[in-house]
Amino acid sequence: MDVKFLTPFVEAAKEVIQAEAKTTIQRGNLSLKRTAVTTEDISVIISLVGEVEGVVIFSLSIPTALKIVSRVIGQDFEEFDDLARSGIAELGNVITGRATMLLAKNGFNSDISPPTLIIGRDVKVSSVDFSRIVVPLIADIGEITVHLSLKERKTAGMQADFIPAQLDQVKLQQANALDK
Repeated sequence: MDVKFLTPFVEAAKEVIQAEAKTTIQRGNLSLKRTAVTTEDISVIISLVGEVEGVVIFSLSIPTALKIVSRVIGQDFEEFDDLARSGIAELGNVITGRATMLLAKNGFNSDISPPTLIIGRDVKVSSVDFSRIVVPLIADIGEITVHLSLKERKTAGMQADFIPAQLDQVKLQQANALDK
């Protein structure tokens, strides 16, 4: 797989979380999933339309979300209230916005939707049976899992395959070997 769609999201997530939450991020091993996403406590869903299309889902636990929001805002949060929900949704929005800027530098212009926040563990989110790459991002404050189901929009008459579906095990291992 050409990692031209994966790399901008990993770079953007590292950059934004490290700057905003004042922590370091390590990328865990990538995996390929073909089933519906079973969410963590919180999931932020953002769609992309344009030359790159699909969906990005950021999933995390409530304790991780509270730690992130506490660091970003500079006050302790003990419950996932309106301000905390807004902060986590905006974090997903900023990461995805930054990733689309990186994609645009490589010639792939896309727009993003406003974030949708899902609260509740074990909610199934389907990307209509399209495969997705799962990217764990690990920090001292917890883990954020990024699910990417993206495709390049092709011109009329050409087949547009979802990028993760083109991923084979050898290429997944190669992507895992990239600098985490």
